[in-house]
Amino acid sequence: TERYVDIPEEVRDNLIYLNRPAPLQRAYRLEKYLKTPAKIYFKREDMSPLGSHKGNTALAQAYYNAEAGVHTLTTETGAGQWGTALAMVSNLYGLDTTVFMVKGSYMAKPLRKTIINTYGAKIYASPSEYTEFGRKVLKEHPETSGSLGIAISEACEMAAKDPAICYSLGSVLNHVMLHQSVIGQETIKQMAIGEIEPDYVVACTGGGSNFAGMTFPMLGKKIRGEGFKDTKFVAVEPKAAPSLTEGEFKYDFGDTAGFTPLLMMYTLGSEFIPSAIHAGGLRYHGMSPLVSAAYDTGLISARSYDQTQTFEAGLLMARTEGIIPAPESCHALKGAIDLALEAKEKNEEKTIVFCLSGHGLLDLYGYEQYLDGTLQSSDIHN
Repeated sequence: TERYVDIPEEVRDNLIYLNRPAPLQRAYRLEKYLKTPAKIYFKREDMSPLGSHKGNTALAQAYYNAEAGVHTLTTETGAGQWGTALAMVSNLYGLDTTVFMVKGSYMAKPLRKTIINTYGAKIYASPSEYTEFGRKVLKEHPETSGSLGIAISEACEMAAKDPAICYSLGSVLNHVMLHQSVIGQETIKQMAIGEIEPDYVVACTGGGSNFAGMTFPMLGKKIRGEGFKDTKFVAVEPKAAPSLTEGEFKYDFGDTAGFTPLLMMYTLGSEFIPSAIHAGGLRYHGMSPLVSAAYDTGLISARSYDQTQTFEAGLLMARTEGIIPAPESCHALKGAIDLALEAKEKNEEKTIVFCLSGHGLLDLYGYEQYLDGTLQSSDIHN
């Protein structure tokens, strides 16, 4: 087995236009505000013109589909970052793309529809009237906010009924983790240049692609005895969908209708519909099988937060570093802040590196709700 898969030259060239390599930046002002002896660094996936890390796998998937003679793709999207990325790169390879966006996020982030249409793709709120499963869900639950599981089912159904259409997935599966590993590989080289030895590496987890992309290259080195011996890897998920911290490790479907193969993963159940949180990209019932295996074997730890806690962290980032993080990214940020405060309490000079997976400039409604005191708790127990 070859340890590395070469990135096709055309994909490499296009990754440069997505601001690769992405900067690794130190959060000096955040450290100063926290009065912590810890050093905090963050990987800036928010600087891509697409707004998040999702272009890393969108480019690869669009390229390989085009090479295989595919002309039409379907996909799901939660908060819209993945749908945006695939819609844009589809133009580079002459692909027609249809996006099913989770209804809760579709309504809360109307400009996502505008962006995806601007990039030339079709977009429907899910559940929709365009598939049999969508109509079934709407009939049984007319007021539902939808879920990633339902959106995946709709996209899969559309692809299954037409041999000319292929389904493209934005997270969870192994090939997506592979494409996203460019994040961690860059970060390793940047940390070597800066003589940074992390005590903690932190990233958000929904389906697992951002966390895997950031940490798997480092975990690989740790397993092989090539470094990161004392580094701890922390996955941060929402209390609305705490698959790692509260789910079961078992075989389950990746979608609600049961179109996908069974996956061995931490899951809350394929029919579980999380509350309509602003971090739509983390609003998924299961976790990547590879991330699940890493958690099950003790290679990583996990913690979960309510969205009221994560938006508080996002506001702090905005007021210290001038960056408004995506609600998903706020989870990793909150985890990093808590680790920095723990270091302060123990007077320890820890080094924390987290992944800022995307910007929140299309998520300002969530920030507005936090600021005016109307943001609801997302804890599944409330």
